[in-house]
Amino acid sequence: MKHKEQTEWADEATSPAKRRSIPEGLWMRCDSCSAILFKRSVENNLLVCPECQRHFRVNARQRIEQMVDPGTFEPFDENLAPLDPLEFVDLKSYKTRIEASQKKTNSKEAMHTGYAFIKGRKVVLGVMDFAFLGGSMGSVVGEKIKRATERAMEQDLPLIIVSASGGARMMESGLSLMQMAKTAAALARFDDMGGLFISVLTDPTTGGVTASFAMLGDIILAEPKALIGFAGPRVIQQTIKQDLPEGFQRSEFLLECGFVDCVVPREELRSEISSFIDYAGK
Repeated sequence: MKHKEQTEWADEATSPAKRRSIPEGLWMRCDSCSAILFKRSVENNLLVCPECQRHFRVNARQRIEQMVDPGTFEPFDENLAPLDPLEFVDLKSYKTRIEASQKKTNSKEAMHTGYAFIKGRKVVLGVMDFAFLGGSMGSVVGEKIKRATERAMEQDLPLIIVSASGGARMMESGLSLMQMAKTAAALARFDDMGGLFISVLTDPTTGGVTASFAMLGDIILAEPKALIGFAGPRVIQQTIKQDLPEGFQRSEFLLECGFVDCVVPREELRSEISSFIDYAGK
């Protein structure tokens, strides 16, 4: 009888009806180690897998919340929004894609800029949002970076930019490519006046963003195993007809080659940035 009761209990607990009663969205699978993780514990761990330390992608608002002192972020240039001067259409119109991304992210563009404090140090902060058209750099992203750089110059504040981007925004064609020179020129002026620019590279940082402002930092930090490069690995492999080294275009490989200064786990990023600001006398 006891065995029958235990069997009935087990059958009830594992029945489809019982399983369906478990709320959805409580668990997630790590795409690196395949571990099944309690979602809340991952969120409390700054969206880093506690098993393999995989750094999951975060959106701009999550990044700001993780990086800055609570309640200190003061955004500027929030209302700058992209136009469609070329009336570009592929499978969808550019205008339609913009509207969909704005609705999805509740943001006007792929770059958030503002003043903030990081461990008590005031900075000008820019954070890219990969969820907005792949974090691509169009005219507004370039303009916001330029304006943020100019504010840092005017007030002699450190400039921190967190990159997460697929590169230039093809729907703006040459107007997008111009932002590479525009952002680089603004940072050159900032460097001439002795400004401190800390560039933080996250997964992914590619294309025209890598080829412009992202790699111009006085200090270049990268999150573990972030994809960083210009062209994709498959394109490079097909072009040079050679096998690429293991981990090619990942943060650790770039550190060995001298392209980044430090690979910094997410939990240590605030402390590392504040230390570099102090070391630079800013």
